[in-house]
Amino acid sequence: MKLIIFTLVTSALTTSLSSCNRNGDKADAYGTFETDETTISAEASGKLLTFSIDEGDQVKTGQVVGVIDSIQLYLKCKQLNSQIEAVKSRIPNINAQSEVQAEQLNVLNIEYNRIKKMFADGSATQKQIDDIEGRISLAKKQKDAIDVQKTSTFAEIPALTAQVEQVKDQLRRCKIVNPADGKVLVTYVNQFESVIQGKALYKVANMDFMYLRAYISGNQLHSFQPGSKVKVFIDNESGQLIESEGTISWVSSEAEFTPKIIQTREERVKLVYPIKVKVKNDGSFRIGMPAEVRLISNK
Repeated sequence: MKLIIFTLVTSALTTSLSSCNRNGDKADAYGTFETDETTISAEASGKLLTFSIDEGDQVKTGQVVGVIDSIQLYLKCKQLNSQIEAVKSRIPNINAQSEVQAEQLNVLNIEYNRIKKMFADGSATQKQIDDIEGRISLAKKQKDAIDVQKTSTFAEIPALTAQVEQVKDQLRRCKIVNPADGKVLVTYVNQFESVIQGKALYKVANMDFMYLRAYISGNQLHSFQPGSKVKVFIDNESGQLIESEGTISWVSSEAEFTPKIIQTREERVKLVYPIKVKVKNDGSFRIGMPAEVRLISNK
């Protein structure tokens, strides 16, 4: 989430909310409205086949607002599945070879024991012993080679399966799923454009609640406490004040200089404390709209 920051210009806000002075009441703080925003970026690369939102649209969490071309990923997934099936088809043959080699080794061991007894009786020669031992050694090496091949073949399956899951995840990311309820503030792309992973697609903000960011002086800190209720006023089209109730959600623990856009040097060198007032939005508030804050106790 990223906060939209709008610089407070105290003198300008005082002018735009001049009706306050007409009522003989002085505001305790001035500020502008902001809200939380989320910039949604592409999680895959390709042509934007569909993109079904426009600026000003209301979107819901989980709503699919676009699709990025995924044909190459689909084909890759299909190819990997075919490779897995090909590997699986080799396993029965390797198992059969291993069984044959094991049986052959068993027969050779039986023959070796027979010749060894004959050699002890003097009816077999040393050459016969050497020959059978050579055949047994060769059979063991052949069986070991088959076992290595079997192990290697079995290891291919989880590796290929992991690749399939990776491609499936990439396929899921080709769907542009809106992550939060809110209003589309701005779109950065159009349908059929090519996008890359990480490219900003649109920006959404929840306008149900707005935050009035204002500045207070050090001697006002005791009056502005988080959780306290305050009155918030904006001008309507006829210049009359519209009143709403807000809650102080944050008071900065650090002082800062008045924003540099303030015209006079005397004002710029003053230290102030930023605050935020959370206000339920009935549709009257807009981002950047000026407003004033009054403590309820001062009314």
